[in-house]
Amino acid sequence: QVQLVESGGGLVQAGGSLRLSCAASGRTLSNYNIGWFRQAPGMEREFLATITRSGGMTRYGDSVKGRFTISRDNAKNTVYLQMNSLKPEDTAVYYCAASPSYAIVVVPRMYNYWGQGTQVTVSS
Repeated sequence: QVQLVESGGGLVQAGGSLRLSCAASGRTLSNYNIGWFRQAPGMEREFLATITRSGGMTRYGDSVKGRFTISRDNAKNTVYLQMNSLKPEDTAVYYCAASPSYAIVVVPRMYNYWGQGTQVTVSS
């Protein structure tokens, strides 16, 4: 098993940037593909980005392409989500998740382990 803890959320003005971190314990993060998702009140959980075990492949949701960047530092057992050009509609709880799959996966049900989430609020 692996435990995940997100950090780095907060309040930011539209057009600003935040970097979220996902720190792992229990098992090395390099054993998993990692995804970032978000969920706003009354909305379904939305796929944002995923990265493969060694960081060789990434994929992004359409709503964040060109603005968000996922990366990982396996030596630090940490995955990051750099968020630029933030918009009020980016306001949500952001989650990282770990999948044992060797394929790129973009649906929440394929991720076995989840963090507790970190709140991101973007003001207009």
